[in-house]
Amino acid sequence: MKIVVIGGTGLIGSQVVALLRDRGHEVVAAAPSTGVDTFTGDGLAPALKGADVVVDVSNSPSFEADAALDFFTRAARNVTAAERDAGVRHHVALSIVGVDQVPDYGYYRAKVAQEEAVRAGGVPYSIVRATQFFEFVGPVMDMSTQGEEVRLPSLRLRPIASADVAAAVADAAQGAPSNGVRDIAGPEVHRLDRLGEIALTAKPDGRSVVTDETASLFAGFPDGVLTGDATVHPAATRYEDWLRRN
Repeated sequence: MKIVVIGGTGLIGSQVVALLRDRGHEVVAAAPSTGVDTFTGDGLAPALKGADVVVDVSNSPSFEADAALDFFTRAARNVTAAERDAGVRHHVALSIVGVDQVPDYGYYRAKVAQEEAVRAGGVPYSIVRATQFFEFVGPVMDMSTQGEEVRLPSLRLRPIASADVAAAVADAAQGAPSNGVRDIAGPEVHRLDRLGEIALTAKPDGRSVVTDETASLFAGFPDGVLTGDATVHPAATRYEDWLRRN
């Protein structure tokens, strides 16, 4: 199959491209750096020519609510229109577990709007929702650091390795469209402050974790939103094992 991976040069996309190429598919890594801009539509038509499947793992350049909403909705509409013209048979989108349960968070509202645009796009689709990536824990800690204190809430998460996300997305791309949502998460539920402690135990740098329910971008999120429910599909990689390898 010919599979186009939008966002194919990023953290998830580059791994999806490698996995699908290893499995014998013709894969195009589509990104602004390769001449494909989904926001403007530039380069979409030639990139999608002859494509069977399009995978969209791209992200907004901005986390600001209005900018993210504009990016995700415009890009999704441009992509699905180009897919219809090209005869693409399957659109796979990456989203976030619990994205529709936090209406006050602008970035999540933008991702919900992206999902709605995909559903309305007229192309058979599959949506893979993942929990937060292990790779995201470090930057969250850095943003929440004050002096030598890392201030984090006790909110529960069920984080997942990006490699496991990429594998799930690649599997979806090779399968039939579900016209629905599949939730994936890591194997364990952790408190965010505990994740910080685990990270600093594995790689001490002089900082310590202080539990602060008002800290980090997840402050105020309802408990349980970031863990998924009983229908979530668990991946295998544990956070401690991932830290030892990275």
